[in-house]
Amino acid sequence: MALRAGLAATGPGWSSWARGAGWHYEIYMMWLFFQGHEKPTLAHAPGACPASSSKETPMSSTLNPYQQPIGAPLPDWSARARPPHNAAIEGRYCRLEPLDAQRHAADLYAAYSQAEDGRDWTYMSVGPFADAASYRTYAEQAAASSDPLHYAVIERKTGNAVGTLSLMRIDPANGVIEVGFVAFSPLLKRTPVSTEAQYLLMKHAFDALGYRRYEWKCDSLNGPSRQAAARLGFQFEGIFRQAIVYKGRSRDTAWFSIIDSEWPGLRSAFEKWLAPENFDGQGQQRTSLTALRKVEPATT
Repeated sequence: MALRAGLAATGPGWSSWARGAGWHYEIYMMWLFFQGHEKPTLAHAPGACPASSSKETPMSSTLNPYQQPIGAPLPDWSARARPPHNAAIEGRYCRLEPLDAQRHAADLYAAYSQAEDGRDWTYMSVGPFADAASYRTYAEQAAASSDPLHYAVIERKTGNAVGTLSLMRIDPANGVIEVGFVAFSPLLKRTPVSTEAQYLLMKHAFDALGYRRYEWKCDSLNGPSRQAAARLGFQFEGIFRQAIVYKGRSRDTAWFSIIDSEWPGLRSAFEKWLAPENFDGQGQQRTSLTALRKVEPATT
């Protein structure tokens, strides 16, 4: 049959695939032909990996001696230091202190207790906590950890600890670090303090430590976390399916990142958003962070 001959002519991969697929696939082949695919490739096969789009921007135009594209050279790269965890990170509205159960646990449990229910812990690997003693036990364990490195968010106005976040999955050799275990109490949410806390840790990672990639990961079903990542300037990278088992259930993980070339523009946007003149007498923002990010392009 002429159609079979044409199928075989497309290459050995196609002929072997078609023999396994059966005659019904030749009908599909005919449809492709009349759609303009005169010489279909294996990319048309169900389950095949799609070919890269010609519109995609390559990571690098550098070629090795074999004319293969390779990543951008980093001749001056060296492993970064591990983050120190012995000093506070100071900001205008808050400071980040290394978590200390004795100093912070009571404040934090009281702040978390302002919530009406336990929904803030649904997508966390820990919590909710039944009482102050159980939270104190958790805080002691977290404070002793070297990865993650947990920080308490201290509101300058009150001096109280009102939330936590951490640096984790610390990879000095590759300059990669993740922000995680973000547990902000109702006292912290949707305030300049919460945004500044995120900014301070980013700034610490990029400017003080010289890391080149800053990650955010969350349960793919956690809509508020994904929205927060987007607002803060993280770029969505994809979903890792069935990546984690926690609290007796499966988690698909959404990945986001900021890289060092994007940081200068983001830093400028954060600084403008956090400036006192960006807030009115009632503490409401005049210009959103999202709007400021749009006018602060990334450095190329």
